[in-house]
Amino acid sequence: MANLLTMQFCATLRKPGNLKPLRSTSTALTNKRSYSSEDREYLHKSIVPTMHYQKSLPRLPVPKLEDTIKRYLAAQRPLLDDDQFSTTEKLARDFENGVGKQMHEELVAQDKQNKHTSYISAPWFDMYLSARDSVVLNFNPFMSFNPDPKTEYNNQLVRATNMVASAVRFMKTLRAGLLEPEVFHLNPAKSDTDSFKKLIRWVPSSLSWYGAFMVNAYPLDMSQYFRLFNATRIPKQGKDELFTDPKGRHLLVMRGGNMYVFDVMDRDGNLVEPAEIQAHLKHILSDPTPAAAHPLGLLTSENRDTWARLREKLLATGNGEVLGLVDSALFCLCLDDENMNDHIHISHNMLHGDGTNRWYDKSFSIIMAKCGNAAINFEHSWGDGVAVLRFQNEVFKDSTENPLVNPGSQPAAVDSASAVRRLQFNLDAELENGVIKAKENFHTAVSKLTIDAMQFMKGGKEQLKKKKLSPDAIAQLAFQMGFLRQYGQTVATYESCSTAAFRHGRTETIRPATIHTQRCAQAFVQQPGKHSVEQLIGMLSECSKYHGQLTKEAAMAQGFDRHLFAMKYLANSKGQALHSLYQDPAYAAINHNILSTSTLTSPAVNLGGFAPVVPNGFGVGYGVHDEWIGCNVSSYPERNVHEFLQCVHKSLEDIFSVLEGKPLS
Repeated sequence: MANLLTMQFCATLRKPGNLKPLRSTSTALTNKRSYSSEDREYLHKSIVPTMHYQKSLPRLPVPKLEDTIKRYLAAQRPLLDDDQFSTTEKLARDFENGVGKQMHEELVAQDKQNKHTSYISAPWFDMYLSARDSVVLNFNPFMSFNPDPKTEYNNQLVRATNMVASAVRFMKTLRAGLLEPEVFHLNPAKSDTDSFKKLIRWVPSSLSWYGAFMVNAYPLDMSQYFRLFNATRIPKQGKDELFTDPKGRHLLVMRGGNMYVFDVMDRDGNLVEPAEIQAHLKHILSDPTPAAAHPLGLLTSENRDTWARLREKLLATGNGEVLGLVDSALFCLCLDDENMNDHIHISHNMLHGDGTNRWYDKSFSIIMAKCGNAAINFEHSWGDGVAVLRFQNEVFKDSTENPLVNPGSQPAAVDSASAVRRLQFNLDAELENGVIKAKENFHTAVSKLTIDAMQFMKGGKEQLKKKKLSPDAIAQLAFQMGFLRQYGQTVATYESCSTAAFRHGRTETIRPATIHTQRCAQAFVQQPGKHSVEQLIGMLSECSKYHGQLTKEAAMAQGFDRHLFAMKYLANSKGQALHSLYQDPAYAAINHNILSTSTLTSPAVNLGGFAPVVPNGFGVGYGVHDEWIGCNVSSYPERNVHEFLQCVHKSLEDIFSVLEGKPLS
């Protein structure tokens, strides 16, 4: 399969949030749909059942051990001096020819015994759920919605009502098996047609992937989608659990740290009247109840073991029923009483806020500011953002093109006071003190975070493609140049790549810091007068080609990170001593990702962001658009994010100047 997939396909499979189809059977953000009242329950009705391809998806391959070692050493080369590399190479070869062979064979044998899943799925869930750090900053990212093109629809009440209705319609479409399967079409004239869909729907699901493959269409794994709704991460000592209860018909709404629930589906599972949803949300927005004195949502920002202990205390003091309502709610809607000033303000509010008006453990929350700015903040253990971005695309399209209420709509004349329940919790002194301590810890953590943004307006995807350069490769190169200019170093860099082309695939890592980017960055930054324009363009081309190769390998699950991780996990689970390769400082260093990067472009998304994954790192969210390049970057006090973005901007200026034939000054 790997050699038949084109680079064009692979290039779309990079980020947790970058599963944006070249042409997808997903109707989100493609053609405008016709809409009638009888179809109110569903977004659309797919000819092909949602999970039609799932059974026949190819299995995630375990790479060859020799390939993994070769790729590992290639990634280590630019990060180490000659002596360090010599040591790391000896350890890697010893591993490859010794205990590594046995570990690899054990992993392959285990994988063959578990053909229903992938070799990375269980270890990856375990890694996330065993982490004891707060999910805030360390795991939960955000993606903000673009404003509704019709300005008057950005009213908080109107937009919240429409998004809730669209979200319920998405959920119903998914559960009814009517949501279009997620498929990449490399030849849409053949595969993205009604005639093909009518044919492929009759092919047994055990063979359907092969039918799509024959016409150059690639279905993607959708196994994570069921955890979008009625799902919550439950804190437990040592390792958390994922809870899902599809019977819940209610929405969780937060305002001023208070928590409310009301049903958004009736007993027959139908969407309640949108005017009723509007009335209930209006009731919550006008509720005179003071802000919660001890907002319980703060506990979800705590260290996981601390939160697990306090949750047990909550249950012991008679709060089991209300916690059950929180956990089983379809999702969480956070109504904030604050207007957003700018992109930086949006980023801080949607990434973390003040901690009082969030329940960070819900699979996702829609956050709606007073001014109508909206975003999704999602808990990361259950999935990699593939399902979240599809959801966000569909909700944006449906709520803007088919709004069920408008600025002139009157809320229904219903008794919201009895339909809406404000949740009351019994808190003793220990729990109140726990909330107070959580608030202190929260503010200590978020006060250290700085976010800044940059827009480079002198060129983008179109110009780079004309020069036959990968836009993503050039963006990544600019980060390498920027860091070299600022700190004089090449450091471990992480770019996540989805492996959703395989059953229960998660992610693989692209390692953008290479000998090619190092050589090119040094030429641009440290030796600006030494090379001709032609030589510099040649270096840019080498960087682009190699980055393209790494991207293709990662999309085909042919990186090295997950393979090494899975073997280490297997050895630990069996109580076996780890080989010296895993004790090597170079192994620790390459997994201490100072530059953690993620790209996202979607017509639904305004910007996305996340915190650094290490204290001395940067969290780099970026998008390469047709005519410009944008970055939204975070850091802690050990790094200067403002200076970094200036250095990245300077790097992009230099690159685009050279592409115009101008020598470096």
